Amino acid sequence: MFDFTTLGLTPELSRVLTDAGFTDPTPIQAQAIPLALQGHDILGLAQTGTGKTLAFGLPLIASLTDEDRKPQPKTVKALVLAPTRELVNQIADSLRPLVLGTRLRIATVVGGQSIGRQIQLLARGTDILVATPGRLIDLMERGAVDLSTVRQLVLDEADQMLDMGFIHALRKIAPRLGKPRRTMLFSATMPKQMEELSAAYLTNPKKVQVSPPGKAADKVTQSVHFLEKGAKPGKLREILSRDLSALTLVFARTKHGAEKLMKGLVADGYNAASIHGNKSQGQRDRAIKAFRDGQVTVLVATDVAARGIDIPGVAYVINYELPDTPDNYVHRIGRTARAGREGEAIAFCAPDEADQLRQIQKVMKMDIPVASGKSPLPSGRGDDRAGPRKASNSPHGPKRGPKPAHGGSRSHEAAGGEAGKPAKPRRFRARRNTRAA
Repeated sequence: MFDFTTLGLTPELSRVLTDAGFTDPTPIQAQAIPLALQGHDILGLAQTGTGKTLAFGLPLIASLTDEDRKPQPKTVKALVLAPTRELVNQIADSLRPLVLGTRLRIATVVGGQSIGRQIQLLARGTDILVATPGRLIDLMERGAVDLSTVRQLVLDEADQMLDMGFIHALRKIAPRLGKPRRTMLFSATMPKQMEELSAAYLTNPKKVQVSPPGKAADKVTQSVHFLEKGAKPGKLREILSRDLSALTLVFARTKHGAEKLMKGLVADGYNAASIHGNKSQGQRDRAIKAFRDGQVTVLVATDVAARGIDIPGVAYVINYELPDTPDNYVHRIGRTARAGREGEAIAFCAPDEADQLRQIQKVMKMDIPVASGKSPLPSGRGDDRAGPRKASNSPHGPKRGPKPAHGGSRSHEAAGGEAGKPAKPRRFRARRNTRAA
């Protein structure tokens, strides 16, 4: 059995972790931390929610704590790049409690906030800078930050950065970084572009992996409803009404679609909010906090806005519209079943989305069990037997999905109601969701 001391961390840092509620390292931490402390570059394949923030954050903190020199004005010692503002803030919030009582400074720079204040923040120098690539480029062009002293680089959610078109920004940033340096790259999937990125940034990396790329979390029960596009609003309300207090993340493909869907739910009495690119940073932060605290129980999101969000209490993910790529499906359903919990991922598939579902199942190497409707997919790419089941590679077939603590799965018909007819929602104040340590 590993503990953080056996991984090579100092007793002092291990005590800080214990005080913060971290007792046993996760698999990705147990693999990555010793290698990183030895100075190796790391290629990590892991979903969000597996503990990868500490997998790269603890080696950064450990090595910087050993240094005596404070950062010079405008300089940075360790740089962490992440694709979204929310993920940047989440990473910094996870690391700050671990540097209390030390001289280490952690700063964040993201778009949507005052660049003047960020310039002032960077003027005195910082030990760990967590940033989005776009805003970092802006600050570089203004001469506000000197990256030549960076000796440690982390690319988190690297596949998502590629999807969002940050490859050109990364190419601008890389030549400004110091050498030699240690680089850690973490990704949930490994598309061809990722292989090229890792080859460009990593030197003889050690590969750590907790699940095969494209594989869903083990504790996610998946199901799909085949239906016409016009039937989606009613089916969504039917499912939501079965457990009004559960935290549910609903994915739409467009900003306009997400906002329209959220407003319709609010008008019908559901406790809903939305996050997407047309929302200000403040609006997105408030919506995420309300969802995390259980004040809002339905959060409608686009893929870009939800990337990297880690909310342990999400019970359900509903793919109201299927994503453009299988990788995005993996990222979406990875928002549930966090921190060892179980979760349920429900997909809606209209006739014009059948090809997207086919590609998802091909990449995931599994048929998603059908909860309702008739699968249009050929034999071997769909199962017409109703009822959600947990995907399994076991020769004994898929396991039966777990029954949630609230008393029933949302993918089954509600007891005592008319099949296919959504229950009328009631207005309510959701109970507070308890966060995991």
